Amino acid sequence: MASLTYRKTVLFLGLAGVLFSGYLSAVKLFTTACALNESCPYFLGLPACYFGFVMFLTIFSAALLSASGAISIRAAALANTVVSFLGILFAGYFTIPEIGYMLSGSAPRYALGLPTCAYGLVFYTLVFILSLLYLKKNRV
Repeated sequence: MASLTYRKTVLFLGLAGVLFSGYLSAVKLFTTACALNESCPYFLGLPACYFGFVMFLTIFSAALLSASGAISIRAAALANTVVSFLGILFAGYFTIPEIGYMLSGSAPRYALGLPTCAYGLVFYTLVFILSLLYLKKNRV
């Protein structure tokens, strides 16, 4: 994968993740209700969307720093690999039970068709795969 393509794609995915998780976090912070009328999972006493926001902000920041030349693209790809892997574990932890409920027919109707954690899981997986592909192709 070309460096410019990797940078632009991960920058876009990171920004989309920041905006989405930021919206969820802001709604929870300012209204104490969860956005989109979903249940609000908690982790270590805090809403899960707060952790998602921090992870996506880290991915976006690494991509932005790389694009500006402040850090190498390899350093950004390594950071994004680690953070996105943690994101996969985190979002997967909350998504897998929800998928089970959906398959059994006992899940609530989700405003976006799937639980919001599932969308985070998709984005983390994309960043993880792209970062691994970049690192594999550009071994140093």
